[in-house]
Amino acid sequence: MPYDDSVPPTRRARPLLVAAALAALCLTTVAGCGGSPDPAEGKGADASPSASTSASASGTPDATATPTTKASPSPTEPLPQGPLTGKTVVIDPGHNPRNREHTKEINEQVDIGTGRKECDTTGTSTNAGYAEAQFTLDVSHRLRELLQAQGARVLLTHDDDRPFGPCIDERARIGNEAKADAVVSVHADGSAVGNRGFHVILPAAVKGGGADTSKIVKSSADLGARIAGHFVRATGSAPSNYIGGGTGLDTRDDLGGLNLSTVPKVFVECGNMRDPKDAALLTDASWRQKAAQGMADGIAAYVKG
Repeated sequence: MPYDDSVPPTRRARPLLVAAALAALCLTTVAGCGGSPDPAEGKGADASPSASTSASASGTPDATATPTTKASPSPTEPLPQGPLTGKTVVIDPGHNPRNREHTKEINEQVDIGTGRKECDTTGTSTNAGYAEAQFTLDVSHRLRELLQAQGARVLLTHDDDRPFGPCIDERARIGNEAKADAVVSVHADGSAVGNRGFHVILPAAVKGGGADTSKIVKSSADLGARIAGHFVRATGSAPSNYIGGGTGLDTRDDLGGLNLSTVPKVFVECGNMRDPKDAALLTDASWRQKAAQGMADGIAAYVKG
């Protein structure tokens, strides 16, 4: 089967077979994190201030469910012993809820190895105003708890604890300096109505300036394929119908967070916030828990080898 834990597919390998097998497993354009090659670091300049963090089918989170916000254990508190003991995972919640209050700072250009790009962006939102940055923090908290329960050391690149950013180059540096076994950047897309499903963005082979992904292309593709397969199983969501040719995988060379990484890293675009059906999922707390579970299962399968 595609995304098999032992033999994951390579980027765009046998797309028709992958798409067919995935089909058996699962059932007005606004720039977001990955809907097009240019803005995938997360333009979405129209994103509205974040709302509360649970869900309704209208795309407005309700107030009935509470997001998982358990803090990381202190440095002196031992982690549970489990299958991921000794492994380090960095979670990168896309964007920052207060980026929109610091447009000058986030528009500053930073070096991404092969060129220059904005420090960060606001991200997108649902039509009802549930911000991508709020979504990514909620899912990242849930993912952190699931991984810590298996013994992993988990670091977040930010936790709504700074006025803006971090910039995309710093996000990459945090994973590199942690010598992470895996880094996952959590996002949601902002594309046209009717564009649905998730996709995982893999680093292309890039070399230039401070960027050299030659040592992580294969391992990142492995990580991404495992996450994609488990995401399908955990959420029931289909791979993107507008990116990746039905594989749920897309390879890009224009994202500083991937270009500058020296450890295995992928972006996960969990769905399209601008499509009402996807928005109903993304704003539902129980679905967000399933999304976190799918990512946790994929990461665990990858790091355990």
